[in-house]
Amino acid sequence: MNRESTLDLLLVHCQGEIGKVIMGGAPEIPGASALDKMNHINAVDDSLRRFVTFEPRASVAMSTNLLIAPTRPDADAGFIVLQADRAHPMSGSNCICVVTALLESGRVTMHEPETIVRLDTPAGLVVARAVCRDGRCLSVSLDNVPCFAEALDLAIETSRWGRIHVDIAFGGVYYALVDVAQTGLSIAPQHARTLAEAGIELKTQLAEQVTVKHPVLAGVDTIAYVMFRSPEPDGAVRTCTTLQPGRVDRSPCGTGSSANLATLHARGLVAVGDRRTSRSIIGGEFIAEAIGETQVGARPAVLPRITGSAYVYGREQLRYSDDDPFPRGFALSDTWGPQVHLLR
Repeated sequence: MNRESTLDLLLVHCQGEIGKVIMGGAPEIPGASALDKMNHINAVDDSLRRFVTFEPRASVAMSTNLLIAPTRPDADAGFIVLQADRAHPMSGSNCICVVTALLESGRVTMHEPETIVRLDTPAGLVVARAVCRDGRCLSVSLDNVPCFAEALDLAIETSRWGRIHVDIAFGGVYYALVDVAQTGLSIAPQHARTLAEAGIELKTQLAEQVTVKHPVLAGVDTIAYVMFRSPEPDGAVRTCTTLQPGRVDRSPCGTGSSANLATLHARGLVAVGDRRTSRSIIGGEFIAEAIGETQVGARPAVLPRITGSAYVYGREQLRYSDDDPFPRGFALSDTWGPQVHLLR
């Protein structure tokens, strides 16, 4: 960050999950590709991430998306997801926020009734189809990167619940997907705090027992999130993704829905053309559709399309100055939860 600089942000939420978008003022991040830039943030210089994701400029229940110039010729724009624990390669809700911000700000020219936006992400190229009317972006369908199941019904030993079984899958980031009934909990708003703490506890224990490494994407080698799931009477799946240091996703979670689709595909329960509804802890919905099959390395993979909506609700300017007493921000357990010490 420069000695005196101002960041311009659009405030956007996707089904209640806040995904702010830095529209201008951010420093150039070194790296030849979006993946290189993400790894630079995570391994070399995390000052921008901390500045925009920690107090006093941010709160626990949000992400911030860094727009970058595309590093590949087939993309219109690029972005990196910045969260309190690290920069992540992909997020469905944040991608929907970014597409909405790009179109409604005029950064990418809007065409009605549909605009195609090609996004350079650290996980790969994501193609978005936005339904547009009267200057508004009404919904976004994301053709996500190839997603695959790494392990199904993997037995994990836990200190609180004994032996449970999880699916490990890549949906743009790595997920551990857990049928919530194994924990004795249910996915409901009144259980959000308990679910958040359970998910972070499980994530810590998974790190001791499970190793992942993406066959193509360097540096994508950790389970980013634990997502609880449960079946709904109408055939939908109720989802609850948990994020460090201990909160729950307000949206149905696009990459988590993609990872879940990959597990269904691997079990032969989903074929190309099939759709599933993902429903969040507060009732928001995404549609997850299998639009193709491919391979990632030696792994059979599915191509998911995730559809949802986002809303621009305001603008914000953040000022950076050398005399700011908290340039790296801070987080306290009263709102960030008892596992706040897990943040770097």
